[in-house]
Amino acid sequence: MIQCKSLTKKFGDFAAVDQVSFDVQDGEVFGLLGPNGAGKTTTMRLLSTVLRPSGGTASVAGYDLIQEPQAVRASIGVLPEETGLYDRLTPREHLLYYGQLHGIPGEVLRKRIDQLLEVMELADRANTKVGDFSKGMKQKVALLRAFVHDPPVFLLDEPTAGLDVMSARSIHAFVERFRKEGKAVMISTHNMTEAQKLCDRIAIIDHARIIATGTLGELEARTAQKDLESVFVQLVRD
Repeated sequence: MIQCKSLTKKFGDFAAVDQVSFDVQDGEVFGLLGPNGAGKTTTMRLLSTVLRPSGGTASVAGYDLIQEPQAVRASIGVLPEETGLYDRLTPREHLLYYGQLHGIPGEVLRKRIDQLLEVMELADRANTKVGDFSKGMKQKVALLRAFVHDPPVFLLDEPTAGLDVMSARSIHAFVERFRKEGKAVMISTHNMTEAQKLCDRIAIIDHARIIATGTLGELEARTAQKDLESVFVQLVRD
């Protein structure tokens, strides 16, 4: 569902993403794990068409990143590191606005919004301005915004950073739902516990390059380590 081959992004002479290659399949949760500044967010911005690649190729849901950016945008749900919500709007208004942008018919959209608010336990705050919400509640609204058009691919950038345990569990439950529905999910994180719990496969990125890709078991076998944190430390040091 996501295919990248030698994907590169340069800012002047600086390569923020350098020859990155990987794929993400339907029904798979794929983790992009790395230290701060490694190139995780830039990779996500490339795949969401916010940035244009300097080199390499990539496709999302069968659409070429450069040749068919509009089709790519229609096929993805994006949860950025910063939610970008409008403080004056309510959760319902956010979902109505973005659902209309995706061309969802009125009555269909209203029913879908009601269902999503119930699932994320926001129905009782549906008409409260999000400026009054906690960070965890805002993150829930942002995730529903990414899901409102039911896309086949999700790009989640640090989805639980700074959240309390209960809010993080709600996000994790939604990711599990995506997997069961056959969505392709890519998560950028530096949270070892989260990556180990959620991801079917993991790519470790450091200094803009992918240095290892595989299941947790494969990475452990490669490094002779017994947990993801130890695997990560050894690979980055090497």
